[in-house]
Amino acid sequence: MNEYKLFINGKWVPSSTGSLVDDFNPATGDVYARVHQASTEDIESAIAAAYAAKDAWGSTPPAFREGILIKAAAILEERIPEIADVLIDEGGGTFGKAMFEATYVVNLLRSAAGECRRIFGETIPSDAPGVISMTVRRPLGVIAGISPFNFPFILAMKKVCLALAAGNTFVLKPASPTPVIGLKIAELFEAAGLPAGVLNVIPVKGSIIGNKLVVDPRIRMVTFTGSTEVGKQLAEVAGRYQKKITLEMGGKSPLIILKDADLDYAVDAAVFGLFMHQGQVCMVNSRMIVEAEIYDSFCEKLAAKVKTLKVGDPHQHDTVIGPLVESKQCSFIKGQVDEAVADGARLLHGGTYEGGFFQPTIVADITTSMRIFDEESFGPVACVIKAVDSEEALAIANNSSFGLSSAIITNDLQKAFDLSLRLEAGMVHINDCTILDEPHVPFGGIKDSGVGREGGHYSMEEMTEVKWITVQLGKRQFPF
Repeated sequence: MNEYKLFINGKWVPSSTGSLVDDFNPATGDVYARVHQASTEDIESAIAAAYAAKDAWGSTPPAFREGILIKAAAILEERIPEIADVLIDEGGGTFGKAMFEATYVVNLLRSAAGECRRIFGETIPSDAPGVISMTVRRPLGVIAGISPFNFPFILAMKKVCLALAAGNTFVLKPASPTPVIGLKIAELFEAAGLPAGVLNVIPVKGSIIGNKLVVDPRIRMVTFTGSTEVGKQLAEVAGRYQKKITLEMGGKSPLIILKDADLDYAVDAAVFGLFMHQGQVCMVNSRMIVEAEIYDSFCEKLAAKVKTLKVGDPHQHDTVIGPLVESKQCSFIKGQVDEAVADGARLLHGGTYEGGFFQPTIVADITTSMRIFDEESFGPVACVIKAVDSEEALAIANNSSFGLSSAIITNDLQKAFDLSLRLEAGMVHINDCTILDEPHVPFGGIKDSGVGREGGHYSMEEMTEVKWITVQLGKRQFPF
């Protein structure tokens, strides 16, 4: 049985209270590892270490930070099979998902390395004679990150590596169901030669840490990925303490399929965009809005394809649907589905579960009055909705408290661009599904889906502050 300690100030240390918890494999229910849990004293140590290291790290040349990130990428590239196994055994990801996630992070680290040299200021014309006016961007100092369990490697590393690239130090709280992958991030940077204190990883229960990361004055920014409910609570506290915060929260993303679409392609896109990682992705196209002329044909082809998806052992390479990370989610999802059917929806496939495995599910004839229409399922459930035309499809898509990702499948490019400008979402993908991400793009949403953007130079803007500097050439003439 592997036992994992906290990573604080460049050292692997046990919990100061000796507290350990079992980390479970969601596919088997077996204990995967035992993980030390941070106490309030350990949290204080982690923040203090990051604060003590911030000035030295913030003044390091870009080439040094770049070198650490590139070395971490090279080390990870050699360890991809190991990391993939952790993502499967701890997070319940399928083999394909795990390999994608580990490989993505290699590119993410390389992209972050490039951003070290792209933190730009500007010169500003001045009305005052003899004045050179300019801006520079400076690191914030200490940033705290709270990462989720669904893509625990990508979404934690995206926060960590871009913060480090900008010259900040970091305190990471990994998700409680997936702490080991957060500690693997610390292993990578330790092997890459990251100075002590720059990164600290503290597995800890939410009930222990509370709002500590938000209210502590030494922490200048909190970056959070998780539920809308928790994100709103953090934002409220951050507002009271004038703390910078970025939020990437929930979604109920729409996929609009118009009548001129290639139907087989649309089905393929819809299936991947919904059932990737058992639907445990904030940007899955869980609302499929289909124009009336092709609605019945789409439902028939969608059901036929979904019936072929293999459910089972995530280690097997052909498995598409693995276990939900938290099996308690199954009863919640079934309640949504059963209620929709009772309200007049049609169950085309699935709707049942065994253990933590929920069958891929299609519920058609969903209406805007049903709870499942705008309540996130975070599981393998497709809601299919009929629209009279493209304008009604747009209205249905925008009839949501969320606004993360969206997609449109059509051969009418003019209509696609028109709809994309009017869709209320932070991201729109034409002739694709809603699941798409790259290390350097501005990932994020609007409305209840979040605030701020992550990725590339967009993170550099979020994770630095602008300082205005002037130089007076000669003597300024004062009025008195």
